[in-house]
Amino acid sequence: MRASLFITCYNDTLFPETGRAVVRLLERLGVELDFHPQQTCCGQMHANTGFRAEAFSQAKRLVRMYQDVETLVIPSSSCVAMIRDQYPILFEELGNEALRKQFAALLPRVYELSEFLIDRLRVEDVGAYFPHRVTYHASCHGLRSLALGDRPFRLLSKVRGLTLAPLANLDRCCGFGGTFSVKNGDVSSAMLATKLQDVLDTNAEYCTALDNSCLMHLGGGLHRQAAAMKTIHMAEILASTQQAEAQP
Repeated sequence: MRASLFITCYNDTLFPETGRAVVRLLERLGVELDFHPQQTCCGQMHANTGFRAEAFSQAKRLVRMYQDVETLVIPSSSCVAMIRDQYPILFEELGNEALRKQFAALLPRVYELSEFLIDRLRVEDVGAYFPHRVTYHASCHGLRSLALGDRPFRLLSKVRGLTLAPLANLDRCCGFGGTFSVKNGDVSSAMLATKLQDVLDTNAEYCTALDNSCLMHLGGGLHRQAAAMKTIHMAEILASTQQAEAQP
């Protein structure tokens, strides 16, 4: 199977190890990957802050860049949610019928990482090894927009050596929300404090998620509290093996 990787600007800039982990994982599973170095941003931050023209420009670029790929894999549920939820509205606003058709043809081939593994590759055991106590944070976009459901848990349950620690109030937001955390700093900080208490109560060594934006927010809070717990994108757990365990 062939797939194209859209790593997202957030991962590319701040968390490059996530992209490398996705490549290791999917190549181990026999996926032939390609990567377009010209890729930039899905346009989410522009759309969410009212810069519709700039968001449309990014959406148009992404659709035209990937219109011919067999499958598009994205290790960020927030970016996949942007594509599924907001691209149709953007193209409708601007009345571009050609792009609407190109997007409609591409959309069924766009997958978040856990969706791609379970729904497309039909695999739950990816051969991973990660001997640590881990808790999983369900990001709002993955939980509500994409309805990922139990996919992340099915993948984590097959990781050898991993002990999965249940997280109370799983549906509770971490408070990041992109520019929400900037515009509503006090509210965001209060939400983070509440979420961190649940995370720390698990006594896990690692907190994982499918969105590095949430993990950055949680990781910052853990660091300020001098907590021993670390954050790690799930791709890095799934890519780790007994021969090459992840070293976040």
